[in-house]
Amino acid sequence: MTDRMPVLFLSHGAPPLADDPHWPGQLSAWARSLPRPESILMISAHWEQAPITVSTTVGAPLVYDFWGFPEKYYQVTYDAPVAPKLAEDIGWLVDPRTPVRVNQERGLDHGAYVPLVEMYPEADIPVLQLSLPTLNPRDLFAIGEKLAPLRDEGVLIVGSGFTTHNLRAMRQTADAEPYPQLAAFDAWAADVVTRGDVDSVLDFAKKAPEARVAHPRTEHWAPIHAVLGAASRTGDEKGATAIEGSWIGLSKRSWTFG
Repeated sequence: MTDRMPVLFLSHGAPPLADDPHWPGQLSAWARSLPRPESILMISAHWEQAPITVSTTVGAPLVYDFWGFPEKYYQVTYDAPVAPKLAEDIGWLVDPRTPVRVNQERGLDHGAYVPLVEMYPEADIPVLQLSLPTLNPRDLFAIGEKLAPLRDEGVLIVGSGFTTHNLRAMRQTADAEPYPQLAAFDAWAADVVTRGDVDSVLDFAKKAPEARVAHPRTEHWAPIHAVLGAASRTGDEKGATAIEGSWIGLSKRSWTFG
């Protein structure tokens, strides 16, 4: 019998994450501390599409969804196996009446492959990406609840976003202190997620300090709502901090659930 997999929310970073002296090692150590997945389901902030859609099940290039970076970042590859069975299972769980939509031209975007290169560099675990069909917290939570049974099939569900994400608040160096508004949101998130206060996380726009500053648009916080749905279904809503600290002034705080 396969052990139940945990669920993760990670702050994924931009392509230069690979050059940071600390973060890649933190991601690598985190992956080594986890059970080895049979497959990985990535829910990235960088793919919004409705109705819910999964990435290619036959193979497609990575999506280099960033601009103005040095050429070396466009040469990165991550040739993980495709996961057609996982796509089929998601279809049955989300809506058994309708086959899940598949975008065969869409590979993994940088919210998926940038952290996976550091966590599972051998690229030998099948990976599938799931779109965000909405940014509504409670709707995403409900989707996560439907996906929860995948955990018992060896699937590592990963929400990939950023605990704080305001491009105007980025600092000039990787180790610079965050602005106080972003630090306040990060401290709030650390508290409510660790306590398993799901209602506060879902209602963050009203309950979190400086929510509009930390997330002028909410797509980078949205994956945590699906993650919480998948975790709460089995009473695993209390997150354990796996990575903390900041990078260019943004919180790289990440959690393990379960």
